[in-house]
Amino acid sequence: MTTIENGSGTRELAGKRALVTGGSRGIGAAIVRRLLDAGAEVLTTARSATSTVPEGAAFVEADVRTRAGAEALAAAAREVLGGVDVLVHNAGEARPHEGASAIPDEEWQDALDLNYLASVRLDSLLVPGMRDRRSGAIAHVSSAAVLTPVGPFLHYTAAKAALENYSRGLALELAPSGVRVNAVAPGRVATPGGEATRERWAEVSARMGAAPAETNADDTPPLGRDGLPDDVARAVLFLVSDRASWLTGRNLVVDGGEFPMG
Repeated sequence: MTTIENGSGTRELAGKRALVTGGSRGIGAAIVRRLLDAGAEVLTTARSATSTVPEGAAFVEADVRTRAGAEALAAAAREVLGGVDVLVHNAGEARPHEGASAIPDEEWQDALDLNYLASVRLDSLLVPGMRDRRSGAIAHVSSAAVLTPVGPFLHYTAAKAALENYSRGLALELAPSGVRVNAVAPGRVATPGGEATRERWAEVSARMGAAPAETNADDTPPLGRDGLPDDVARAVLFLVSDRASWLTGRNLVVDGGEFPMG
């Protein structure tokens, strides 16, 4: 991978300490690689270790769906990194059901815990250090599907919509202390997890009697290809770097033109 440099010829995140959740594969692993290549020291986490954790990153197992898991991860970040300058929330999951009314209570709670409250809890533990240093950058990975929510994924898109609203509010709160908060909303990205989700969506839609064209599961974005994990990773790198030093409270949609502008 080409080294990312700023105008002075040095790696732009040199000396920065970064924590990335859900960084063992797919979009998360691409984000970890981009941050490492830009000179950051990176700790990443997932519920279980895999062989796809990028070389050069420290790794700890953690389940961020609970307060206890967030507290354990924050403690690990302080121990391994000594503090966090860049925080990227990528952990998330979408599981389709046969319409909104078929989503059980426990699935709503799990979607909220993983796709929204995990970020809230971890931020609450690590933001005080950023505020004290009067610097820091946070990126919340949302989803462009928030723009056109559908019943089978309503628990997921509702959680991501809450995440985007929270991001904007937190950005305003932290701006006076020099801490920036932004969100990135990927569209259709070619990852094993994304493909598995689309396959499950097709199966659920078939049981609901929907025609394949109605699911949009096989649509190609207007730019003519699915996104790549690195397309999202480059957007995240931009937002947490000094190149975006005057950007906060934004939601950057990275979707190849898939979703209409709202």
